[in-house]
Amino acid sequence: MTTVPLWRKIQRENFTNWKQLAEFLELPPTLWEELVPHSSWPLNLPRRLAAKMAKGTLEDPLLRQFVPLKQERQVAAGFCSDPVGDLSSQKTKKLLHKYHGRALLMPSSACAMHCRYCFRREYEHAGGGQSKSGCEEELALLAADPSIEEVILSGGDPLSLGNASLRLLLDQLEAIPHVKRIRFHTRFPIGIPERIDEELLALLRKRRCQIFLMIHSNHPSELDDEVLAALHRVRLLGIPLLCQTVLLRGVNDQLDTLASLFNTLVNHGILPYYLHQMDRVTGAAHFEVAESEGLELMRQLQAILPGYGVPKYVREVAGEPHKTPLI
Repeated sequence: MTTVPLWRKIQRENFTNWKQLAEFLELPPTLWEELVPHSSWPLNLPRRLAAKMAKGTLEDPLLRQFVPLKQERQVAAGFCSDPVGDLSSQKTKKLLHKYHGRALLMPSSACAMHCRYCFRREYEHAGGGQSKSGCEEELALLAADPSIEEVILSGGDPLSLGNASLRLLLDQLEAIPHVKRIRFHTRFPIGIPERIDEELLALLRKRRCQIFLMIHSNHPSELDDEVLAALHRVRLLGIPLLCQTVLLRGVNDQLDTLASLFNTLVNHGILPYYLHQMDRVTGAAHFEVAESEGLELMRQLQAILPGYGVPKYVREVAGEPHKTPLI
C-alpha cells in the first residue's frame, strides 16, 4: 500500500469551501455578501495561511490575496484572459517558448493555493499524459532545440508533482545535453513548507544541471520560521534561492511592508529578484498599483536597502523578448 506523504495530507485539508473559511475567520454575516461563493477560479487555501489572517475583517493582506471577493467582477479596460501572451508562445499546452535560451514547462496544473491575481487563472492547461511523466512531446521538442539551455518548471506549481514523478522529470531533462539549468517557480513552501521533505532534498542533491529555486512571496507575514527553515535546507544543497513579488494594492503597496519583506529575504540568503507590476488579468483590476506609485516605492527602497536587496521592477509585455524594466 502506498504511503501518502505528510505534505499531501496537509494539502488535502486546504480550505475550498467559502462558508467554512468565513466561519473560521469569524467573518460577520454582513461581510459574507462581499465574498464570491462560486468562482471560475475557485478558493484553494492552505490552513496555515488562513491561520495567519486577522479575524473578522476582509482587509487582511493575506486574505485579499487568496479569498474571492466581489471586486473580481469589476469590468476594467485593458484587462484580459491572456495578459502576458502565453497563447502566442505555446509550443504545446505544457510548453511555452518566449525568451531566447529559455523555455517554460508546465508539468502540473495544480497549485498549493490559488492567488486571486494569477495571470494563468484562465489558462487552459493540458491534462495528464498516458506515460509516466506525461511530458514526452514537450521533452522531444526541448531535445530538438539546442538553443535552450534553461528549462523553467512552472504551472501550476511543479512541486505539486509527487517526488517519484519529479525525479523522473529531472532525469529526463538532464538527459538532454544542452540543458544546463533547471529553475523551479514555486509558491508551495509558503503555504505548505512540509513539501520540502527529505525525499525531495535527496532528489535535488548532486544534479548535473544547476538548479535554481524561485519562490513567490508578497508579504513578510508569509515568511514564518518554519517556511524559512524549509528553504534553508534547500540552500544548504548549494541551490540559489530567489524570490519574485507582485506589487498589489492593499497587500504590499506600502514602503514598510516591502522593506520588511526584502530584508527578511536577504537575511535568510534569498535574493529579491523581481518586483512585478501586476499582469492585467481579468478579475484583478482592484489589485493594480499605478506605475508612478511603484516607481516612488522603488526610489525609497533604494535609499534604505543594500543593492542586492532591491529587486528589479519590471512588467511583462506580451511579445517582448524579455521582461521590460520600469526603472
